Formats: sequence, structure tokens, C-alpha cells
Amino acid sequence: MKQKSVNFSFILTILVVIFSLISCSRNEKAPNGGNAKLEVRLTDSPFPYAKEVWVDIQKIQIIMGDSSDSSNPIELNGAHPGLYNLFDLTNGKDTLLADATIPAGTISQIRLILGDNNYIVADNGEKISLKTPSGQESGLKVQVHQEVSGGILYRLTLDFDAGRSIVKAGNSGQYLLKPVLRIISLVPSGGDIKGVVLPDSIRTSIFALSGADTVASTITDTASGEFLIKDVPAGNYSLIYVPSDSTYQTASGSATVTLGQITVVDTLRLLK
Repeated sequence: MKQKSVNFSFILTILVVIFSLISCSRNEKAPNGGNAKLEVRLTDSPFPYAKEVWVDIQKIQIIMGDSSDSSNPIELNGAHPGLYNLFDLTNGKDTLLADATIPAGTISQIRLILGDNNYIVADNGEKISLKTPSGQESGLKVQVHQEVSGGILYRLTLDFDAGRSIVKAGNSGQYLLKPVLRIISLVPSGGDIKGVVLPDSIRTSIFALSGADTVASTITDTASGEFLIKDVPAGNYSLIYVPSDSTYQTASGSATVTLGQITVVDTLRLLK
């Protein structure tokens, strides 16, 4: 028969973690459930006539709501502008272009704004510039039409199809960049666990365990007692509540996490 109590060495280990968490989290607020998180990743299909393909990505924008209203694009924060060699992103590899906070709602369109430093390196080592007038002006547009919910992290993966995007201009030896982009996936990366611990004045660490393994953890907001453990893989979890005030007892609970959803657990009241 399995023992349900938490042994002393486990509690001691958690208490050590608490002090390190408190030291780096004194000014953290509980996450804002009205916003979503969006990661934009880039991958590539190969282009056989060069050994390098470099694209100059300067900005990443999204259009929320009606895609016909493009007058107010949202420029993603947490973006990583720069030159990217698409050949580094083949065979299942990708790279992070942006890690942004966006409003909940419907993403109708995503845009990549390119600079003018796009080029290929031919097999003989020659560097050949690529012209992308449309990409420089209004951006490379990809239709999305996907609803995102507050408090959830979404991962959007774009395929920059180099094999179809680079066009040889007749016999001039020049190449044009006519980008072909498609969305491979836009999916929630996991689910969230949300709850409240009382009394709210006691800062409490919450650990989500799968078997004996700690998958994720967080600390309550001492103004409200609220907590939110983000981006947890779908499944069943044991929750361990460890108050920073040792006059209160360690407590336990459970949660079932569903992909793309927020699981709200019952309010827990700490006991002395």
C-alpha cells in the first residue's frame, strides 16, 4: 500500500527551494489571465540550388479580430530581429522569432517584416542578393484565424518554404525572393493550474508532481493568495502546498490538466 504522507527529507528539500524562490520573486504579481502568450517559431523546407539562404527579419506583427482591418497591427514584443540562415532550420529544427504577450481574442493574420539584406550563397561561394519589395513594405502575410485564450501559452510554427520562395530571374543569374509561408501549427503548449491559498498573507509554494517528479511550481501572490502554474503538459498531477510560515502545515491536493485549458482547483485553507 502506497504511503500518502510527505516524508521529512522531501519537505526539507522543498523548504530550501522556497527561500530561493522568494528571493527572486518578491516583486512578481500573479499572472494576468486576460492575456495570452505567443511563441512564434520558424522552420524551413530546403532549397537545392544554394548552400545558404539568409533572410533579414526585422519585425513580427499580428492582426487581431477582422483581418480586413489592418490599420492597427500589433508589433510583437520579445521579438528577435536579425539574419536567419534557413538552412539551419531544416529536418525538424526551428528557431524562436518572438515570445510575446498578446490580448486574448482571434488572431486573424501574422506578418513578417523583412529588411533588405536578404541573400543566398551559391555552391561556388558567390553571394547573390535577393529582392523582396513586398516584404519590405507591408510584410509577408499569413492568414491565421485562430482564437487564443487568456493565460495560455501558444506555439505558432511558420514554414518559410525556400524551395518555392526563391525564383531565378531568367538567364540573368539573379534571384528574386517571393516568400511562400505557411503555418505548420498553432497549438496550446499545455494547460494551466489556477487556485487560491488562504490565508493570503502567507506566501506558499505550490509544486505540481507527476509521480515522484516535480513538473512545475510557483508561489502565491500575498495580496490575493492566487497562484497560476502555466504551461503544464496534459495529465493528472499531485499538488503539494508548502507555506513559508512553518507554523502552518504542508498540504496536498490534485489536478487534472487538459491541453489548452485552465484547471481551477478548490481554494485551499492552510491549517496550523
